[in-house]
Amino acid sequence: MSSTVTATTTVTAAVARTTGAPLTIETLDLDAPRPGEVRVRMVATGVCHTDAIVRDGVYPTPLPAVLGHEGAGVVEAVGEAVTTVRPGDHVVLSAAYCGHCRQCRAGRVAYCENLMAEDFGGRRADGSTSLTSPEGPVSSHFFGQSSFATYANVVETSVIKVDPAAPLETLAPLGCGLQTGAGAVLNELRPEAGTSLIVFGVGAVGSAAIMAARVAGCTTVIAADLHPSRLELAEEIGATHTINSGTADVAAEIARITGGEGVNYALDTTAVPAVLRQAAESLAIGGTLALVGAAKPGTEVNFEIGASLVKGWTFKTIVQGSSVPQVFIPRLVELWEQGRFPFDKLIRTYALDDINTAFADSANGSAVKPVVLF
Repeated sequence: MSSTVTATTTVTAAVARTTGAPLTIETLDLDAPRPGEVRVRMVATGVCHTDAIVRDGVYPTPLPAVLGHEGAGVVEAVGEAVTTVRPGDHVVLSAAYCGHCRQCRAGRVAYCENLMAEDFGGRRADGSTSLTSPEGPVSSHFFGQSSFATYANVVETSVIKVDPAAPLETLAPLGCGLQTGAGAVLNELRPEAGTSLIVFGVGAVGSAAIMAARVAGCTTVIAADLHPSRLELAEEIGATHTINSGTADVAAEIARITGGEGVNYALDTTAVPAVLRQAAESLAIGGTLALVGAAKPGTEVNFEIGASLVKGWTFKTIVQGSSVPQVFIPRLVELWEQGRFPFDKLIRTYALDDINTAFADSANGSAVKPVVLF
């Protein structure tokens, strides 16, 4: 197989054309990989909440666009200067980062100073897009990849080589949501063995946090959610206690479970201000609250700062699990292979033609982690 591709090819892709409207399945032209890009044949792509909020105009990627940022596939070809992968390699795709700003050079690539341009800009640095339709350019390089397509030209920083023995259909969701939840616990909160942790909202991100808490050695792991089916799954993957926040007194349940002390760590995946305030009030003395949920810019939350002063608690925001994907994702694959991170239990698969059903099932809670198979 040749290591370079010089000609334009056609791809089948799900296109977000109008804000808030269903995606349309279209045939597009994909140009040749540029220097620093990798041509990937997609095998599977996870559907993430971030795809939905970009489709709905919360974040500013120009439409029409091919979204998708949890791709997994096989390298078909590489552009000039690519050194980390070669044709035939199995890869998982994650968020892009510039690699040269101060945050990237410090190893904090999730907080890249150029994150918005790299992940949401919809264009290469020179203003070009890799995708075109008969009507004109279509935004590409979403999170460096735009993986709701049969093929994509992916920036090298988005590409993570993985064990070829592991099924790509399973690994795809590691690129964003699962990495975010697991990384928030293992990379940022770093709970000590024997401590307590509560997760508010146990979709894909929250479920990954539940599993990671057990990996870390937490002995009290609480899942809070509105959906009974998700709470049942949380128990199956590691939660020691569950709270239905739609029917139970959450504060009273937390007090009961922790003997009145509160939890050492709380993770909010919902970004709902009332939930975040409740999470802060659930903390024990010296506890830490982390937010990973994406809210509309300008969203605010009120915290009580009088009586809580003596609790000495910490609040932090976390992006992408504060991980370096090329380091962290292979570790998650190893944990899965050992049976210690059973994220495959979260997955429901869909054909590309059914991608709008996947979005709907994710939104209504009937699917924890939809994955589109090509």
